[in-house]
Amino acid sequence: MRIKNSTLNDISEIFRLYDLATKFQKIKFPTNTWPKFSESLISSEINDNRQFKLLIADKIACVWAITFSDPQIWEEKENTRSIYIHRIATNPEFRGNNFVQTIVDWAKNYALQHHKQFIRMDTCGKNEGLINHYKGCGFKFLGINKLRNSSQLPAHYHNAEVCFFEIKL
Repeated sequence: MRIKNSTLNDISEIFRLYDLATKFQKIKFPTNTWPKFSESLISSEINDNRQFKLLIADKIACVWAITFSDPQIWEEKENTRSIYIHRIATNPEFRGNNFVQTIVDWAKNYALQHHKQFIRMDTCGKNEGLINHYKGCGFKFLGINKLRNSSQLPAHYHNAEVCFFEIKL
């Protein structure tokens, strides 16, 4: 198992995994699913070295992105001492391997290397199973809020309840 930066050559596989994740979301939690993300967003994350992949035997098993700032989602609680994890999508061939815990372990090292004190995530909708899963991976559940201004965010944030999670390092 290896974690590397995604490359522009990975874009079609990233979108395939996003599409599969969205189909899975529709089955598990149909009231709030991912919209179609823009290729420019993913390309920008790749060019900024903020899109990652977990490889097993040279096959992409999971992808995710990070940012160092998330003011529209975290509003007044946003800070520059955090990394924010977004859009974890697992290849169905590898589902059930608890990659969230693998990502958390990686993120702890990554955050410390970048002099950050927190790892943060959010998810839309009150999905108790997902909340408990993230808590089991070490996140503190900080509660649920509606965002005041989601106009510049992807569609799944519009008028959604957002769950907030944090690990203090």
